[in-house]
Amino acid sequence: MLIGEMARRTGVSPRLLRYYEEQGLLDARRGPNGYREYDEDSVLTVRQVRALLNVGLTTEVIRAVLPCVRGGEQPGFDWCADLRALLNRELAAIDERIDGLQRSRDAIAGYLAQP
Repeated sequence: MLIGEMARRTGVSPRLLRYYEEQGLLDARRGPNGYREYDEDSVLTVRQVRALLNVGLTTEVIRAVLPCVRGGEQPGFDWCADLRALLNRELAAIDERIDGLQRSRDAIAGYLAQP
């Protein structure tokens, strides 16, 4: 299918589909006319990428995780080598960001509590 059909079926803009390809998240063949051509599996891949982006993973992490993903909207994992360690590092980084945001929130709340 061409990029327009892919965009329609996935709800993702052609520009974003090209970005996913640049990031190594999505493969497209080139037809004789130079147009991108996607296969049926690409629809599932885009759904997996979107789901993983929605939980806060970066495209770099998704590139490493994607070979181990199964399912679509709510992906699961085949526990490939080092995948659990990678996701544990991501979870720790998220926890650190949450802690930092909580400290910032507490400081601002303290300012607002002053007369």
